[in-house]
Amino acid sequence: MQLSNYGSFPMNIPVVVEDDLFLYPFMIVPIFVNDEANIKAINHAMDHNELIFIATAKVGEEENRTKESFYPAGVVGSIMRKVALPDGRVKLLFQGLARGKVLEVTQENPLMVEVDLIKSLPYEENRINAVLAILRDKIKTLSSVNPQFPPDLLRTIEENHDPHRIIDLIASTIKLRKEQAYRLFIEADAEERLLLLIDYIIEEVEALKLQKEIKSKVHNKMEQINKEYFLKEQLKQIQKELGVDNQRDEEIEEYYEKLESLKEAMPKDAYKEIKKQIDRLSRMHPDSADANLLQNYVEWMLEIPFGKISTKKLSIDEVKKQLDHDHYSLKKPKERIAEYFAVRELLSLRGKDQKDSKGTILCFFGPPGVGKTSLANSIATALKRPLVRIALGGLEDVNELRGHRRTYIGAMPGRIVQGLIDAKEMNPVMVLDEIDKVGRSHRGDPTSVLLEILDPEQNSEFRDYYANFNIDLSQVIFIATANDIGQIPAPLRDRMEFIQVSSYTPQEKLEIAKKYLIPQEMKKHGLQNAEVSLSLPALREMIEKYTREAGVRNLRRRIAQILRKCARLILQEGRDKVSITPKNLPEFLDKIVFEIDEADKKDRVGVVNGLAWTSVGGDVLKIEAVKIKGKGALQLTGSLGDVMKESAKIALSVVKVLIDEGKIRIDSSKLPKKAKSKEGEEEESNAIYNCYDLHLHVPEGATPKDGPSAGIAMASVIASILSDKKVRSSVAMTGELTLTGKVLQIGGLKEKLIAAHKAGIKRALIPKKNFERDLDEIPDEVKEALEIVPVTRIEEVLKEVLI
Repeated sequence: MQLSNYGSFPMNIPVVVEDDLFLYPFMIVPIFVNDEANIKAINHAMDHNELIFIATAKVGEEENRTKESFYPAGVVGSIMRKVALPDGRVKLLFQGLARGKVLEVTQENPLMVEVDLIKSLPYEENRINAVLAILRDKIKTLSSVNPQFPPDLLRTIEENHDPHRIIDLIASTIKLRKEQAYRLFIEADAEERLLLLIDYIIEEVEALKLQKEIKSKVHNKMEQINKEYFLKEQLKQIQKELGVDNQRDEEIEEYYEKLESLKEAMPKDAYKEIKKQIDRLSRMHPDSADANLLQNYVEWMLEIPFGKISTKKLSIDEVKKQLDHDHYSLKKPKERIAEYFAVRELLSLRGKDQKDSKGTILCFFGPPGVGKTSLANSIATALKRPLVRIALGGLEDVNELRGHRRTYIGAMPGRIVQGLIDAKEMNPVMVLDEIDKVGRSHRGDPTSVLLEILDPEQNSEFRDYYANFNIDLSQVIFIATANDIGQIPAPLRDRMEFIQVSSYTPQEKLEIAKKYLIPQEMKKHGLQNAEVSLSLPALREMIEKYTREAGVRNLRRRIAQILRKCARLILQEGRDKVSITPKNLPEFLDKIVFEIDEADKKDRVGVVNGLAWTSVGGDVLKIEAVKIKGKGALQLTGSLGDVMKESAKIALSVVKVLIDEGKIRIDSSKLPKKAKSKEGEEEESNAIYNCYDLHLHVPEGATPKDGPSAGIAMASVIASILSDKKVRSSVAMTGELTLTGKVLQIGGLKEKLIAAHKAGIKRALIPKKNFERDLDEIPDEVKEALEIVPVTRIEEVLKEVLI
């Protein structure tokens, strides 16, 4: 059948679009058609005795054919036979005659296109023969690796010398992608087509070699697995016959399964170490000494929550809301916590890795009972993360944190890893309680491990001795608590940012009791609001006279003590309601604990109100002095530390200088008669400080006292006793003194001024630097009740104090 029988090209003929690969000239192939557009095109060709154009679809079959939906190249051929099938399809026997290309679409229904033949370009026969030789060599290689390659095709290629016919024969046999087939199909240059085909064959050969290699490996692996399976089954049957329990094998299989499920989430060295130990365990006799140790190790390590993290988005609003809900006052700590999480939220919103922020570790410090740990609880609640609390008080063994090496009997992971296991997440809130009370012993210094745990530069690769691989702690939010930051080693202090949680004022304690403590304790004791009435005056008296603390822990205990007695009265005596007033308060509470002595209303000589900081908040210390006839000796009592003893000596020297300079006037009538009657004696012999021995005492001698803030108080009491001038009882003071009479700044100002307020002091003298720097931290009610006076020199202090 010749193309010339159908007229000349270009020619307008119908199109059948097939989803299969390209057809080639001189092929006689069956085609099955089922869509309406193609059937219309076939009927049109049969009715008009026309050729038909078979094109290949670019994507899946579509009902509405467009020029863009099929490749603009295909085979022009004729329909040899058409058969209608019972299922509605049409079967064609199609004979390809020539390659053609679409010039334009002339009709849509049925789809008609104007087609022209792809005319081959002239070629140089010697070059084509050389390339054909290479092609035949590649085809032999392909046939050697592809068992499905038709062997008679090699003979046909050898006998044929038409390059286009050879290309079409090979292209119809090998698997080509549509885009590759199109490039080969549309090309008119014989040499270019041959080179393209050679490239495609090389790709096919490489792919088949790789496929063969993979199949070989898979086959070998399957043989190994089958072999292991049969051996294990035989071993199970042998153990069953011997009466050996096979439960251990099932456990080991479970370990392997769990390890594989965690493989993607855990570090490579962790996977390698755990798998190594499971392999050892599987080979070990169950009664051997090390089997139990290894099994414990595997079980511990598989409990570590690799890859499990809290997905709750950070929200500074939720953190702030939770802090305000759980805590009254504490303005500064709340602000700093909000700032800390604002940075983390901003990094999260901007898609940055929080590891790059190298955030600081927060440390809440302050007296007991002021809410340091409960602040951490509120943070964990706001973030919807588990809370892990690690008590460090008295910890001496470094292995408690880092884990024991598995060579020791009873070895366990460290508390940090155990905390992660308990939390079941890798990013909990971890509270390191009482970090200032970590001990040191011959078993090591735990603070050295804390340096690594709390350093954002290092804790992404924290190594636990028991685990023997690195664990990432960078996502854990560490919060430390301490009472006295002076007890924390300097390198460890450098890792943390400190947030002071100070003492509460009486009014703040009252609000905390009303809003938090009483409702919480009522719920714990099963009492209803209508059954107990605790009046505000009774609550105030309880705060002032029955507790001695900076926080509210003892206040909670007192409230619980009252409510226990109320519960007993309701049950035993059948009372409907129990009222607590200042009159009947002693019936519910055992004994009065005066927190701070009230200030004396009478001015006295040789008694000064000093302000001190203690571990339970501020206190007012009455420093007393007496003079005894003598030669100027100084005696100190009251369990004073070295710093306070030095302060007393400095204070005496400063007062001596002031007396010598005439800034403190001494009534000559007060000098002893013996000193006045002598003539010709040196001038200093007549000085009053050489005529008396001084005795300074700070009451409650059983309580050790030390600290650099009593200098001006000691100088004032010495000046008072030597000059016989009274001290204003309504004035209290704090400040250190230099030898030249300068007043230095001190710490703990808030606690000291709160103590002065509680004691009824009207006026407080503080160093000027503290007045300029720390006054904004003082509660408003304290500043309203106290007149705070800044001083820079001892002369100003004496002018304010002495009458």
